[in-house]
Amino acid sequence: MADSPAIIWFRQDLRLRDNPALNAAIATGRPVLPVYILDDEIPGRWRLGGASRWWLHQSLTSLATDLHGLGAHLILRRGRADAVIADLVRETGTASVHWSRCYEPYAIARDTAIKKTLTGSGIAAESYNGALLAEPWSVRTKQDGPFKVFTPFWNAIRERTPERATLAPERLRGASAKSDRIEDWELLPRKPDWAGGLREGWRPGEHGAVAQLARFAKTALKTYDADRDRPALPHTSRMSPYLHWGELSPRQVWHGIAAGAQSQGLSIHDGPAGAYLRELGWREFTHHLLYHWPLLPEHPWREEFARLPWRDDELGLKAWQRGRTGYPIVDAGMRELWHIGWMHNRVRMIVASFLIKDLLIPWQRGEEWFWDTLVDADLAQNVASWQWVAGSGADAAPYFRIFNPVLQGEKFDPQGAYVRRWVPEIARLPDEFIHKPWLAPADVMRAAGIHLGREYPAPIVDHGMARDRALAALKSMK
Repeated sequence: MADSPAIIWFRQDLRLRDNPALNAAIATGRPVLPVYILDDEIPGRWRLGGASRWWLHQSLTSLATDLHGLGAHLILRRGRADAVIADLVRETGTASVHWSRCYEPYAIARDTAIKKTLTGSGIAAESYNGALLAEPWSVRTKQDGPFKVFTPFWNAIRERTPERATLAPERLRGASAKSDRIEDWELLPRKPDWAGGLREGWRPGEHGAVAQLARFAKTALKTYDADRDRPALPHTSRMSPYLHWGELSPRQVWHGIAAGAQSQGLSIHDGPAGAYLRELGWREFTHHLLYHWPLLPEHPWREEFARLPWRDDELGLKAWQRGRTGYPIVDAGMRELWHIGWMHNRVRMIVASFLIKDLLIPWQRGEEWFWDTLVDADLAQNVASWQWVAGSGADAAPYFRIFNPVLQGEKFDPQGAYVRRWVPEIARLPDEFIHKPWLAPADVMRAAGIHLGREYPAPIVDHGMARDRALAALKSMK
């Protein structure tokens, strides 16, 4: 049929700028049918967590508004993606389906099956790279294998200057189909409504993403390498959720950082811009690992770590989740996570080390909690980073690298500003004791209005003892 639509199936590419799949659908010359499918079945245990569902609601609302302004309507459907695509093809006489590639194991299997079904029925089905600087299969070692170490991986792609990002279309000839109401999906928390901090801290959607990139490149990039490990300072980019949801493409980020660096007389290869692009490279590396080692989300990359004698400590896990471990820097991070769905990267490493090595709780339990509470919950980055801290992943920190939460707090939050924000019950302690309140003299505690074990807990574990126990566990594994 002459007016058979071309479907653009939005997934983790919720933007109009620099969207190859959308551009390809437009290039067919046919009416464009924008579709988003909420599939809670095919992902299995990796169905969206609570914070992700909140973000998705906001981002889809923003995308629908933008599409409406161009003359198209975002069609929302809920169900198994393969069945929904089949229904849409039957209802609309679709001529072609276009989507940006995802790299989670379940997504690869799903998309392969859908493409086979569509092409077998004579319908064009095309996928595109809308999420990475380099496809995981396109970066190979000299031995023609996948990379297992980050630095040579990054060296292999950092000199590949990405193509310029494309502009958003000025107009769309939209097609129509029946659509769900996003309110009926009930993505937002109601009873209780725990999303107040998320609403205060974030502006989901493409416009928020573009504004955040511009802000960072203009005001925070210059001091990024010097201050990025200081959680009390606003010198990280906070672009991880926008990248995960595809409200920004990595090409946009690359060129935005390059432009910001040039305007400030900075090199893109080293200094703050180079340090930031290296973090973008870590994102690429985690997707590379997940693609080549699809069991990474559930099994240690280094198989010997399956023998590590983990502890079953539900009380310790609960204290960690609630930010009640008695270690202020750990508790501050976990409370920040619960309040705004995000945590400073340095603190993510500290809280992960505490769970894995001080409490000897399996990294998978922390990974599960992050999956439900992070607005930037990304399977590749989540599992690769947890395994990195655990020492079981590719190019990981050695297991015997055990963060001391007191020393980490004193080094990266020396005046305790971050702790005082998120653990206000100990805010009146002097700097000397803000990261170790159990060592404060009784008169100092009285002056601060603190009775350890009442306003704030005593440490749930002695770090020195926990370190020895962790090292003994490592030795027994070997």
